[in-house]
Amino acid sequence: MVLGPDELEKAVAILKKNDVLAIPTETVYGLAGNIYSEEAIAKIFELKKRPLNNPLIVHLHKMEQLQEIVKEFPPKAKLLAERFWPGPLTLVLKKGDNVPDLVTGGKDTVAIRIPDLPVTLALLEQLPFPIAAPSANPFNRISPTSAAHVTGYFHDALAVLDGGSCKKGIESTIIGFDGEEPVLYRLGSISKESIEETVGEVRIQNKAKSAPNAPGMMKKHYAPTTKTYLTENAKEMASLMEGKKVGLLRFTGKSEDPKYDHIEVLSPSGDLAEATANLYGALHRLDSMKLDMIIAERVPNIGLGLSINDRLERATQ
Repeated sequence: MVLGPDELEKAVAILKKNDVLAIPTETVYGLAGNIYSEEAIAKIFELKKRPLNNPLIVHLHKMEQLQEIVKEFPPKAKLLAERFWPGPLTLVLKKGDNVPDLVTGGKDTVAIRIPDLPVTLALLEQLPFPIAAPSANPFNRISPTSAAHVTGYFHDALAVLDGGSCKKGIESTIIGFDGEEPVLYRLGSISKESIEETVGEVRIQNKAKSAPNAPGMMKKHYAPTTKTYLTENAKEMASLMEGKKVGLLRFTGKSEDPKYDHIEVLSPSGDLAEATANLYGALHRLDSMKLDMIIAERVPNIGLGLSINDRLERATQ
């Protein structure tokens, strides 16, 4: 069942019944549930087939709610929140005693953000509890940026609140703290450079073999079912392409080439923000075409290009 943005009452009722609902955000669609309902949180993990040690992100509608769920709010975390909330920034902070361990993967920290989408903020304002909302896709698969992507994964297993296409297109940037030192756990919709403009140098620690500190740190993630290869230049892959149906994902340039069955161009104008917004939609289209292989070319490794390349690296493991 797909709910329109004018059907918030139905969405609120689903969440108040401790059921799960797919919701839009400015980054990707999420599987939402009451953080205080073991039934709802367990259903999120079950639907996603997500490891229980992989923490969920808690979504709030105002900064004042932080006092309900965290013990500490470091000065640099406050600076980041004041600049980027509402928006695609997730902060990992010491959790309050009332936050269930199931939500945090058994850790003493909780990941939190305030999304920047009017329909989602309106939904959150009508709820007497915060919600957890990891991306609305099976674990390791491509994240959804439209209601159609969600229904393609889960069909009639849950309702979806339709908020249109996600304007940012990839997940939030996640920042934690080692004492007072900011640590970048996940490259996302806010560039590393923008974070450093606010709090100074940030250390990247975005890989985890097990028990990740935050979502998105696993080696394989965001992946198509079609075998996908990452390269600096697609010409290097010529020997693998013979006699195969091949799709190409490129940053900019032409969308026609007889060597490929389909080409997705992320940004004809060479804009990294546009490329970021288009990334998952392009991967979903390529993955639906019954190709033998997808070749993805790296984008310039600056700004949001770091986030795009991070997603492509994890998709091609």
